[in-house]
Amino acid sequence: MSATRMMILGVVQWLQPVHGYDVRRELLSWSADKWANVQPGSIYHALRKLSEEGLLREVATEQVGARPARTSYEITPKGAAEFQSQLRNQWWHLASAPDPFMAAFAFLPTLPRDEAAAALRNRAMQLSAGVKQLEAALSADWLDNKPVYVAWMWELVMARSTAEIDWCERIAARIESGQPYLSSEANNQV
Repeated sequence: MSATRMMILGVVQWLQPVHGYDVRRELLSWSADKWANVQPGSIYHALRKLSEEGLLREVATEQVGARPARTSYEITPKGAAEFQSQLRNQWWHLASAPDPFMAAFAFLPTLPRDEAAAALRNRAMQLSAGVKQLEAALSADWLDNKPVYVAWMWELVMARSTAEIDWCERIAARIESGQPYLSSEANNQV
């Protein structure tokens, strides 16, 4: 939850006082559910938990017509300190996100070679399509009303994707060439 926690504290600090709905809308407009794993359903729960911990303060609750009541939040000094701590921790420490593909790749020898190579080439193709989408968005006017660093974030995503595309193609070629997976396979080929 640390990314969710940090992002909610940051958005509240930027937009305060702010309703939970607006925090959710802002994070979804950033597609934070895709690249930061901020799940839309967890946002309201996190707001309540951060309030219970004294990191956020409920400013007001209002109800308009038959709509559900909406609570506005502000960040507390303790919350601002927590945000800065989380922010700096994410900036200064390297952390790998769990990638389900890595877990599946650990079982490479259980797949037929032709299927493994085809799956890697398919992965490369999907990543390539994602890079092309981002390139198109960068050249469109969609970014005109966004901060320049959003484009920089996309550049990072594209660079990582390009590196993974190259890796997928390289490993698929090794698999197709019959390169042994296990040291016991190499000994049997001698």
